[in-house]
Amino acid sequence: MADVHERRGRHPMAPNAVRRATAPHQERAALPAAGRTVPSAPEPPPVHHTLMCVALPALAVSPLHGQLDGHGIEGVYRSGGRLLSRCLLRVAGRAPLPLRSRILSAECAEFTGAVRTSATGSPDPDVLVERTRDAHGTERIVLQNLSATALRLPVEIALATDLARFGAVAAGRPGPELAGSVHDTGIRWAPREGTGGAGAVVTADPAPDTTLASSGLLRWEIGLAPGASRTISLSVRPGPGAPRRDAALSRPAAAVLVPAPAVECDDGRLAPLVEGAVGDLRALLCRDPARPDDASAAAGVPWRMRPAPADALWAARAALPLSTRLASAALRMAARGQRSGSGPGSGLLPGELRAAGPHVPPGCTGTEATLAFPVVLAEAWRWGLPERDLAELLPVAERCLGWLRRRAGDSTAVEEAAGQGFLRSETQAHAHRAAVLGAGLLDAAGRPGGAYWREWAAELRTTFPGRFWTDDVAGGRPVAGCLPDGRPVGHLGSAAAHLLDTGLAAGGVFAPGLLDAGRTARLARLLGDPAIDSGWGLRSLGEGESAYNPLGHRSGAVRVHETAVAVAALAAAGFEREAAGLARGLLDAAEAFGHRLPEMFAGLRRTPGGGPVPHPAACRPAALGAASALLLATALTGIRPDAPAGTVALRPMRAAPLGPVRISGLRVAGEPFALRVSARGLAVVEEAAEGLQLGV
Repeated sequence: MADVHERRGRHPMAPNAVRRATAPHQERAALPAAGRTVPSAPEPPPVHHTLMCVALPALAVSPLHGQLDGHGIEGVYRSGGRLLSRCLLRVAGRAPLPLRSRILSAECAEFTGAVRTSATGSPDPDVLVERTRDAHGTERIVLQNLSATALRLPVEIALATDLARFGAVAAGRPGPELAGSVHDTGIRWAPREGTGGAGAVVTADPAPDTTLASSGLLRWEIGLAPGASRTISLSVRPGPGAPRRDAALSRPAAAVLVPAPAVECDDGRLAPLVEGAVGDLRALLCRDPARPDDASAAAGVPWRMRPAPADALWAARAALPLSTRLASAALRMAARGQRSGSGPGSGLLPGELRAAGPHVPPGCTGTEATLAFPVVLAEAWRWGLPERDLAELLPVAERCLGWLRRRAGDSTAVEEAAGQGFLRSETQAHAHRAAVLGAGLLDAAGRPGGAYWREWAAELRTTFPGRFWTDDVAGGRPVAGCLPDGRPVGHLGSAAAHLLDTGLAAGGVFAPGLLDAGRTARLARLLGDPAIDSGWGLRSLGEGESAYNPLGHRSGAVRVHETAVAVAALAAAGFEREAAGLARGLLDAAEAFGHRLPEMFAGLRRTPGGGPVPHPAACRPAALGAASALLLATALTGIRPDAPAGTVALRPMRAAPLGPVRISGLRVAGEPFALRVSARGLAVVEEAAEGLQLGV
């Protein structure tokens, strides 16, 4: 399936580079010659007004009214194939009038409707219809007689499928509907000859009174006494011969990888936001084909339904307060794709190119993942990663650092793996963090190289301002990066938040930052400027910059994860006012999105009485959206563990911007951990591992 942000194309600044577009099937076209008509490119199907039920590799996409009519990407999918495209319910010859639709959990949605029959003669609805549909293809339909009269109701469900692949459906190329055959208590569709696959089977309980396989119609005659109800259940599954390896991770296994904490807060929005994030991460978990016990989070639904190492590692990093299990599994999955050999790419983790906006060439997610690996491993160790996992994964981290050493060469500046010659400022931040935290890992394991990486990081801190910072009377600002000829590209956006993210080091303190104190304070003020802060979160390109587009996914849209990174980093650096403002804006946006943050939304300026505008190509649920909720909770409480040293430090936000908060069900050093932060910003440990000392 195509990645919505990662399509191939050319970039004007790098003729030999590869670029990704912003929609599954949409590329930038050249300007037409005068008088010529250019055919319009197909638009991505709208998904922000659909309900996504996810338990990968299972997915159900439903419109708000609940009737699957085969439009857009609606349907029930398994492993990227559409098992059911149509499921139309009629009661007494009428479609239920939609009343309410809602997500019950990451994998289940509910649709409530009503039907007025002609039997009573009343203008009031007399049949309540409640439908629940889950990602696994199970639907439960409850019909309740609300009237004082017994009813005899004909019920019909029209079913159809095309067994099309998701990518074809999203590109507007669904296949023709298939003819079915009667199968047990339902209908079976066989795959087209020569296409392979297992087909699909729908079974019904109770068995229908009539089955018309040619038209996909199931019929019942249901009698309902006053106040009585009846239930019809449908189940769609792949046909015989479907591979077992495509099974979703079991709920108990997902709960082990991503445990659910208990959150109590004066601001009632924090608890459902964290609860939704945990549910989304569990729903996005994908098994590793090489080792089914391992799983990591897919990047997002519906456009990126496979693990992307960079996104998976950042999500696992944010989930470390819950458990180190997801991090260890995600690290192992990423490690299996690491390049071997002795060439310049040796040690690089896999990753595609990703469009980075109109001003700079695309970025390599492989670079980001490779530099994230030592960071996630080091921080997981501080949270209590078992020694056996550290011993298994440390050689992979060493190879990542070896790749970084070759990539930097004689200079401290790090070029992208794609080799365009563009030096990206946030890549320098990722590299600096990897060097500092990697040095701590090497020292603790008695491995050589720690001193080298500390010196390398110190030199980068010295040389960084000269190449990636422009000075002015106001204090200057960071640049996005440098062109191959050394010219800076000076626009500012949410990616600058990575310059503040230093990473957790020994003793429960944060590692040295890439910026000195003065430049850190200046960047903190810039991130609070309305040109960058939309009021809901940080824009990927500042308002007023050339080519600013509030719906451009890298040219003005709000990037949720980068906003949450800014909140956590600003709070850690002591800029609580700026951190609190961004945190409140993101919480306000989350409330508008049903406490389920997407990966991005429009960067339009916040107005009184308005709300955030969805982005048409955003994933929701998304791994980084879920990670953002966990980063917010961690920033509020300021937990800084050092499990190898047997200590944990607490530095909550003193202003307590959301009021008192209590979080239990966390884990430090492999044992339960709970804490409470008062309205005055004072933290108290309520539960901790035996022998764990409270640090400063």
